Amino acid sequence: MIWDAVLQVLSPHLIIVCLAGVSLGIVWGALPGLSTTMAMALLIGLSAGMAQDTALVFMLGVYTGSVFGGAISAVLINIPGTPDAVPTMIEGHALARRGEGGQALGMAIGASFIGNWVGIVLLIGFIPLILAFALQFRSWEMFLLAVIGISVSGTMAAGALPLKGWIAGWLGMLVAFVGLDSIHAVPRFTFGVLELQDGINYVAVLIGLFGMAEILRVLPKRQHYSIPAEVGRIIPSFRRLAKYSGTAVRSGVIGTIIGAIPGAGANVASFIAYDVARRRASPEEKKKWGKGSYEAIVSAEVANNANVGGSMLPLLALGIPGNAAAAALLAALMLKNVVVGPTIEIDHPGLIYFIYAALVLANLLMYGAAIMLIKPCVKLFSLPRGLLLPLIIPICVIGAYAIRLSMFDVWVMLASGVVGYGLTRFHFPTAPIVLGVILAPLADENFRRALLVFEDKSWGYVASQWVGTVLLVVLLFIFVEGALRIRRDRRAQQGNA
Repeated sequence: MIWDAVLQVLSPHLIIVCLAGVSLGIVWGALPGLSTTMAMALLIGLSAGMAQDTALVFMLGVYTGSVFGGAISAVLINIPGTPDAVPTMIEGHALARRGEGGQALGMAIGASFIGNWVGIVLLIGFIPLILAFALQFRSWEMFLLAVIGISVSGTMAAGALPLKGWIAGWLGMLVAFVGLDSIHAVPRFTFGVLELQDGINYVAVLIGLFGMAEILRVLPKRQHYSIPAEVGRIIPSFRRLAKYSGTAVRSGVIGTIIGAIPGAGANVASFIAYDVARRRASPEEKKKWGKGSYEAIVSAEVANNANVGGSMLPLLALGIPGNAAAAALLAALMLKNVVVGPTIEIDHPGLIYFIYAALVLANLLMYGAAIMLIKPCVKLFSLPRGLLLPLIIPICVIGAYAIRLSMFDVWVMLASGVVGYGLTRFHFPTAPIVLGVILAPLADENFRRALLVFEDKSWGYVASQWVGTVLLVVLLFIFVEGALRIRRDRRAQQGNA
């Protein structure tokens, strides 16, 4: 049956469709503010008129390509195309400013290729084990995981000032609490404004903080926007990739496991893998962190691409999408009257093998398409600053408007850009704000649900939930380690004074 699926996927028609989906996904992901979720959501309508196998191959191609595409703009113009490309932006853009943009992009391509393979292999070979572990994450565990993701983001993005990173993350959570709460539909922080009852769209905030804020920061500068017209060798150095093979495998496992946890997306996977890699890095490599580390790029890109395979685990086995992009894929399947879940092999024999084969094909085509498309993207992003950045403004406006067809979201995007510019002037990182906006609803809903579950239970019962206890220890470690870092830096400053 698996060979039948492979032969079906390798038909010339489906190869062309998959290549088109991958290419469109890469270009879409590279454009600032046009996220993977947006690509999947807006292209569902295009796939509706296709046959089932054609639609699946196309959507999986878009999914695979757009996850990598976010790294292109992240490295070249310091604007992540997708939220999970923020760690790649931190490291890759620093390398691009040193004239190593091509090598950074090549490393991102190689890491994405490896990450997809790790996710696919684990998806095929370890579904029972990973799914059993993912099912341990209930409301309490999901709340802790969301808070860990925001805290790690704050710690990593702020460098020597983790407190500012945490404040930024909490600010993002506060923004996400605006609107009707998901359990009792009580208005929160709406101040009588009707548009605020639907909440603040995180995509509009993302575009504003990383699109408009970057334009406001860079456009007034007189010096040339330091993106070289030629970035040099793009094909990744396999010797360098082999050097970080341990980091790649570890990050791939992290990305796949987090992808299998419903609600925890690629942004959580990339930040956690990024943080784990920093802690495990050699002292020499650790000094490069935040200033242009190839190992950091490998950790983030492997994790967010392995997340694709991981997100398919609960989707195929339980009918629960692992993230928003997988939810869009689920909607595309429903348009074809495909009900995924435990009986998928009974209701649709061979479909799960077809999905495996389509993921493999999309990964192979992504590698070649990425190498071919980076040069045109470099030419696009290497235009003079005065021409390029104004061109990004309408893309930001369209991206903010397209999600809900709301001009209110455009104003939110513009306001987020002004706020983001002000925060960067005071050395507050903006990445934790976006992660806070994205993960706060998950944390809020699951925390209140956990309170209901634990209402009549003792503290011993809470402590007996071993997964939650481990996550709570990890969260406390993040804050304690950050506090100790603040204390060390203050002592160092006093010593220098």
